[in-house]
Amino acid sequence: MSLFRIAAAAALSSFFFVGAAAAQDAYVLTIKDHKFEPAQLEIPAGQEVTITVKNADGTPEEFESETLDVEEVIGGGQEASFKIGPLEAGTYEFVGEFNEDTAKGVVVVK
Repeated sequence: MSLFRIAAAAALSSFFFVGAAAAQDAYVLTIKDHKFEPAQLEIPAGQEVTITVKNADGTPEEFESETLDVEEVIGGGQEASFKIGPLEAGTYEFVGEFNEDTAKGVVVVK
């Protein structure tokens, strides 16, 4: 194999590796039947990440977390994205303020 092909293969491998790592900087939560899916979201410590909350219900919901310092109203059938972190390892609770009895979850930072 020529030196050019080896360099090209290495560059391509690096591109796919970086792309895979970047994809893990974005996470999705879905509100359905006034519950969060998943109810537990694991993210890496020390990194800023983007969370997108998709509201599959027909009514609005407010994603709220004092520990994450986020408060966002999401209309029925809408979505919202926001950044959190970097965070230290731990557990950070969130709720859907309009349906607190059922819409609960945690972000676990490892």
